[in-house]
Amino acid sequence: MMTRKILIILTSHDQLGDTGEKTGFWLEEFAAPFYVFKNAGHGITLASPLGGQPPLDPKSSAEDFQTDATRRFNSDPDAQARLAETEKLSDLKAEEYDAVFYPGGHGPLWDLVSDVHSVHIIEEFWKQDKPVASVCHAPIVLMNARDEQGEYIIKGRNVTGFTNGEEEAVGLTQIVPLLVEDTLVERGGLYSKLEDFAPYVQIDGNLITGQNPASSESAALALLEVMT
Repeated sequence: MMTRKILIILTSHDQLGDTGEKTGFWLEEFAAPFYVFKNAGHGITLASPLGGQPPLDPKSSAEDFQTDATRRFNSDPDAQARLAETEKLSDLKAEEYDAVFYPGGHGPLWDLVSDVHSVHIIEEFWKQDKPVASVCHAPIVLMNARDEQGEYIIKGRNVTGFTNGEEEAVGLTQIVPLLVEDTLVERGGLYSKLEDFAPYVQIDGNLITGQNPASSESAALALLEVMT
């Protein structure tokens, strides 16, 4: 397989609304795709709105949420060093990459959803006919991206993302600024889901979305399939 350049864009936002609690990206949703892409021999660039170390949601380090990928990351100093030095999103050009992947966590609901550089990169990838993938809360980054006709790119396309039921289950329905499921539907997405916390991925051309943390690896594998 030809070596490709994959961009992984993470949140820089670390405050969970006005709760006083921390948030950020979800470890499994970064680690699983990172190693899927690395194992396949592709080049990986990590980026975030502010650059540098993106904030990790501390809850995602709990023992209950550890997987083979997170354990590998936690014992991989090279990967940790790379994560600590993410590129600044505003410095990147879409034409230099072959695909983009957005890990979730609650952070993107506050920053990436309206970050002008993120929206521009998504629109450029779309215009250049390159895959755009996101998982869990990260499909929210698609809500403001439009195609060359001015339509939202998710309008009329099959999508999934963190469900209202899943948000209710983690007790944050009243804290988050947006509900992923409702927002994707409002933007005209053909939203679907499985039962809460079951792995589920939707592929619609170059658009790949995963429902929840358990969908991270399969969403990354789907991205590789779309790239071939």
